[in-house]
Amino acid sequence: MGDVSQILVVDDDSDVRWMIKKYLEKNNMRVDTADGGEQMRKLYAENNYDVIILDVTMPGEDGLSLARFLRSENYSGGIIMCTAASEVVDCVVGLEVGADDYVTKPFEPRELFARVKSLLRRVNANATLTETAPNKVIFGEFSLDLEAQQLLSKDGQEVAITSMEFDLLKAFAENPNKVLNRDQLLNLAHDKDWDPYDRSIDIRITRLRKKIEADPSKPQIIKTVRGAGYKFVAPT
Repeated sequence: MGDVSQILVVDDDSDVRWMIKKYLEKNNMRVDTADGGEQMRKLYAENNYDVIILDVTMPGEDGLSLARFLRSENYSGGIIMCTAASEVVDCVVGLEVGADDYVTKPFEPRELFARVKSLLRRVNANATLTETAPNKVIFGEFSLDLEAQQLLSKDGQEVAITSMEFDLLKAFAENPNKVLNRDQLLNLAHDKDWDPYDRSIDIRITRLRKKIEADPSKPQIIKTVRGAGYKFVAPT
């Protein structure tokens, strides 16, 4: 990550692209724009973006397909989805495919800017490696390196997770064998800027289970405590 944050805005509406670009540039960010998937893929191949803002509804490849593509490419930066207020289901699907946050149209540029700033803090923090000895939490076939901000498989290979998924897993690892409700998880993961849409926690936990559980339908690491929340079962 450089000193100047690099943002990519993908939207088929030229007025929306212009509005976002001008506002973010006014706040000292470097902004590229794309009118759809083809142009996004070209720019993505040539640049390292800290955050990519995707409109959900676009002709051709929509924002959900592009978010899925980015995560399949192990893109570790932030993804913000822009969706119409009537498309709540797209918010859910967006989070499921790896988006970090979303805003609903119409929105004020300063609202989007606040979301981008919050996400940049998390992305930049997770990209910074410290020089201290690794502090690892081992569970199942995986280990969480709290210093290097990485999830590793048994053979030492990095498992791709988003910055918010890492923060959530870190919150669990630092509070083993404790039942944590959604509000506690939001606070522990420093996600006060998330929309009060509590299913976002459930969706991210579902994504984490698919990556770390031997059988995600019968989780043994992140367990559901009905009516109370979730519990991270520490290794014995």
